[in-house]
Amino acid sequence: MTRETKRKISTVIRYTLLIAVGFVMVYPLIWMVGATFKTNSEIFTSAWFWPKNPVFDGYNNAFKSYGGKINLLTSMLNTYKIVVPKVVFTVISATITAYGFARFEFKGKAILFSLMISTLFLPQVVLNAPQYIMFNKWGWTNSYLPLVVPSLFAADTYFVFMLVQFLRGVPKELEEAAKIDGCNSVKTLWYVIVPMLKPSLVSCALFQFMWTSNDFMGPLIYISDMPKYTNSIYLRMSMDGDVGFQWNRILAMSLISIIPSLIVFFCAQDSFIDGIAAGGVKG
Repeated sequence: MTRETKRKISTVIRYTLLIAVGFVMVYPLIWMVGATFKTNSEIFTSAWFWPKNPVFDGYNNAFKSYGGKINLLTSMLNTYKIVVPKVVFTVISATITAYGFARFEFKGKAILFSLMISTLFLPQVVLNAPQYIMFNKWGWTNSYLPLVVPSLFAADTYFVFMLVQFLRGVPKELEEAAKIDGCNSVKTLWYVIVPMLKPSLVSCALFQFMWTSNDFMGPLIYISDMPKYTNSIYLRMSMDGDVGFQWNRILAMSLISIIPSLIVFFCAQDSFIDGIAAGGVKG
């Protein structure tokens, strides 16, 4: 057997395994798409994704309002009222904070950085009660402020850590050249650092986009008015276990809800992968 034949066989085996594993991982999503056209009885009696007798009442009922106060589109709009500003604020604040820790020397830097990193190990459930008391005293409850404002102050330290790791691999000579050309720290950050940080910034934005879109506890704790409910709460509210519900409607609503996230991810997947790879390499 020639070397070329061995290489072709190896390639075929490798791609066959990758396709098989990929299909197993993607199959739940494929099944969910098919289940939106199934009745309740068929959903619980068949693991095959293709519906035997397709029905469309799941999509017909997906956009109906709940109690006349909120519907699927309103809940999605409420979600992105939180997601969009939180993503923007996180990228800006995390970039500035990471730049400060990575490029400037100041008293107490090591201690402050250690304290910031230590918050990564602090469970959110420990913070829920004191944060709620604080925001309640400020009169921020039943609004989106408690969910958005903390991102202005780089509250998600994971992103700061990621960007600091990436900045360690950026040559300082580029900043020195910019300084010689007359750039101050702000201009250096904007014209030199930010363009080089683009892959990692996209990764931060995508992570925050997905995490905030799927957040259930935050809106559940702070939002009390039904018209302000986000998509995650609305989907859970649509499940009434006492009288039963149509699973095809719930699955159709879930599928419609994740479409924006899928579109955003596939549009930015190249930069996302580059950012994850670059952020894990210490320069």
